[in-house]
Amino acid sequence: MPELPEVETVRDGLARLVVGRSIAAVDVYHPRAVRRNPSGSHDFAAALRGARFVSARRRGKYLWLPLDADEPGARCLVGHLGMSGQLLVQPGDKPDERHLHVRVRFDDGLELRFVDQRTFGGLLIDELVAADDGPDAIPSQIRHIARDPLDEAFSDERFFLRLRRKRTEIKRALLDQSLISGIGNIYADESLWRARLDGRRRTDQLSRKAAAELITHVRAVLTEALREGGTSFDALYVNVNGQGGYFERDLAVYGREGQPCLRCGRRIVRSAFMNRSSFSCPRCQRAPRIVDSPLPE
Repeated sequence: MPELPEVETVRDGLARLVVGRSIAAVDVYHPRAVRRNPSGSHDFAAALRGARFVSARRRGKYLWLPLDADEPGARCLVGHLGMSGQLLVQPGDKPDERHLHVRVRFDDGLELRFVDQRTFGGLLIDELVAADDGPDAIPSQIRHIARDPLDEAFSDERFFLRLRRKRTEIKRALLDQSLISGIGNIYADESLWRARLDGRRRTDQLSRKAAAELITHVRAVLTEALREGGTSFDALYVNVNGQGGYFERDLAVYGREGQPCLRCGRRIVRSAFMNRSSFSCPRCQRAPRIVDSPLPE
């Protein structure tokens, strides 16, 4: 699933290519693409026709494009890429993609296309409201999403205090989008390896120094991945121009089971985690002496 670097790369492309353009027509070809829109596909298209995108925003893994105004009370187009969603900016005469679900036609002939092979992503129309944690205007349906560690308004101290209260495993906390947003399985493993922390360590036993070091490494991993355009293992994640990211070349642990740790030489191990896989170095990231079952949050 695309994480912060991938989604930010898409947002940047949308900011450059569609902001300021007016919408002439909208076609919805697959109802699942707008299943989260409260009033259905017809009203989804009607809300967009004649509107103009005024900015491109992101929080965590969510994108939104405000319509006509970027302030509380205005409407916006919200997108989540899910497992395989793609937002592509294409000339109108380019052949349709195989899994094209929504087409937004601009008055100059350019198109914004939502393509989604696995149909886990989606688009919806929402209203902007005042954020609970700052002056931003944010879609009402994602007010629960926390700021990400690259956000200038992200508070390290607030994160540490909330982290200690979680009483869960560190990796679970990093994936909790209501605590810290934008981090998924890949970048959680990479950050924990850099911080020399086992993902099963308890958050309520993490020192302030260790938490500060972890956030520092999280920011470094996300920044480096963003510089490379994100991580792409197949053709399902691409930016608005259809290109994949290249950070996979720099991954230290994720997907490297059985290969030597780049720091100590010990073989990387894979373990089951929340129906996914975790990758770590058993020497650099020593397991806690007692691995408790996760506590209720």
